[in-house]
Amino acid sequence: MGTRNFPLRIFAPAIVAGFLAILAGCSRSEPEVQAKLSPDTIVLAGAGATFPSVLYNRWFAAYHESHPKIVIKYAAVGSGEGIRRFIGKNLAAEEKIDFAASDAAMSDTEIASAGNNVLMIPMTAGCVVLAYNLPDFQAELKLSRQAYAGIFLGEIAKWNDPLIRESNPGVKLPDLTIATVVRQDNSGTTFAFTKNLDSISDKWRSQFGPATLVDWPGNAMRGKGNEGVAGLIGTSEGAIGYVGYEFARKLGLKTAALQNKEGQYVKPSEESCRAALVVGEMPENLRVFIPDPAGADSYPIVTFSWILLRRSYPHPETANALRELFLWSLRDGQSFAPELGYVRVPTAVTEKAAAALNNNKADG
Repeated sequence: MGTRNFPLRIFAPAIVAGFLAILAGCSRSEPEVQAKLSPDTIVLAGAGATFPSVLYNRWFAAYHESHPKIVIKYAAVGSGEGIRRFIGKNLAAEEKIDFAASDAAMSDTEIASAGNNVLMIPMTAGCVVLAYNLPDFQAELKLSRQAYAGIFLGEIAKWNDPLIRESNPGVKLPDLTIATVVRQDNSGTTFAFTKNLDSISDKWRSQFGPATLVDWPGNAMRGKGNEGVAGLIGTSEGAIGYVGYEFARKLGLKTAALQNKEGQYVKPSEESCRAALVVGEMPENLRVFIPDPAGADSYPIVTFSWILLRRSYPHPETANALRELFLWSLRDGQSFAPELGYVRVPTAVTEKAAAALNNNKADG
């Protein structure tokens, strides 16, 4: 499928600065990492979700400062690619990892493919937002469930469509073509968004369902990673796309207030996302999805994000280093979340996650 030919706007200086900050924060050069190595250094390699990558890179840098013999390398390649590398079949040497990250956890089939040697730890959480680019639109955009499902089903093509006007009375909406922006890679962010669409739209459920990779209807623009989608939204007049809240906030993108299960229009924030997350009951395997949270104050599209570990590792020092790193992340690391646009994991969840890590001492 091709891309639409929409007029592009030049990045504003603030957006350029934010985008460069994200790119700088999401990777470190190999020479920089190699310079830190000593004979007793432990290098932990991970790969996966882009959604939590801003927070994870902050954690890993902070942890290395206080634990200089632990070096963590994380490649934000998308949830699906992270799971592929974690399962570990037919990998190139540079693709081998000790842990992965996914916003979709792992399915039972994927767990079986990994020899059932899997521990899923909910490590952070956040909102998936609908960010948009309407340069001369100063009002707060509200989108009903029917409206945003219709946009991504390809049924609503103009910003002044009656369904959008209905939720924005008295507001002048432009007679402008809607450009949807979606992920081109296998993505946990896509999974979280489509889980919500699956819950609110019979048509979506019958045609697509929840998935990490979607053959999107219409002629959507496609970006790689949350940063790629956010960049396309920022440069494309008339665009709307789904992206992690932290990326939209970093780039100064406008985000819509979405109608939740109770009929309320709620903006994404730490408070509204946390309100949605506390309604979920965490099961024994620590895998839970909340596709359509109850509560008048709940933002409707939220997700946990999981670190994927092995229950046993061939080297005890690797197992111990991973356990200590992610116990620190569950406890001290949560303090970094709000300033970066993420949600502190609810206390009841961190307690279950820490117990799972502490009980996981089979080091091979």
